[in-house]
Amino acid sequence: MAKDKQTGSATLSREEPAKKTTVTPTTAPKSTPIRPVSSEPLRPSAAAALPFGKQNYLFMLIGIGVILAGFFIMSLDKEEFGFGFLGLTLGPIVVMSGFVLEFVAILTRPKA
Repeated sequence: MAKDKQTGSATLSREEPAKKTTVTPTTAPKSTPIRPVSSEPLRPSAAAALPFGKQNYLFMLIGIGVILAGFFIMSLDKEEFGFGFLGLTLGPIVVMSGFVLEFVAILTRPKA
C-alpha cells in the first residue's frame, strides 16, 4: 500500500481511516427548451420517410400471399396426417419460397 501513497491514489489502506467528505448539492439553473420559431409548418425530413420503396412493399405483399398459398396447399393433402405429396413436398417448398421472397423484399435497396 505504500506505492498507493506515493502516487497519490485515492485508495484506502488499513492504516488510514476513511475520511468523511461532505457533498453539497448544486442546483442547475432551469433552462427553457429551445424551439424553432417559424410560421411554416414542419415538413417531414428524408429520415422520417418510409424505410422501404414501393417495390419492396409490393414484394412483401406477394411474399405473404405465397406463404399463405403454401399453407393452403398443405391443407389440401388427402393423405392421413398430411403425409402425401402436397403436405410433405409441394406445400413446404412454396412456403420456403415465400420466406425467401420476404428476405429479398427486405434486403433490396429502394430505387431513389
